[in-house]
Amino acid sequence: MNARFTQRTFPPWGLWLIAIVLVAPPAVAAGPATQTDATAQHRRDRVACTPVRGDARDNCLSEASTRFASTRPSHADENPEQLARNALRRCEPLPEPDRQDCVARIQGQGTTTGSVAGGGIYRELVTREVGPVPAPEPSVPPAAAEAAK
Repeated sequence: MNARFTQRTFPPWGLWLIAIVLVAPPAVAAGPATQTDATAQHRRDRVACTPVRGDARDNCLSEASTRFASTRPSHADENPEQLARNALRRCEPLPEPDRQDCVARIQGQGTTTGSVAGGGIYRELVTREVGPVPAPEPSVPPAAAEAAK
């Protein structure tokens, strides 16, 4: 018996083909999401909130809207002056004493903590109001107080 061992060679273009097949699906999947994809996902999120009842449903819908809003591009060309006017307009519905405090906080008075990424910006302004000074009570000598008993 004569056995012949032959070595099979793999063509070099075959390696490239295998590499492309292995790399292509993740590269295609990593492409940017289109607006229609985001809109479809938002609809699915809202439908998922349908069976939920009460406050939990409101929270679910709010989270779905927040996720959808995060997919939209931000407007880098927003006018800072317009943003400042919008911030001051938020104070308009408040009653007068509270409106003045709101405007003061928006204009930078007081302390500001937090961040948008952290869930919100907390602005605090402490306003001390001094009321009328109470009239001093008349002082009665101790001997007169004991005599009155």
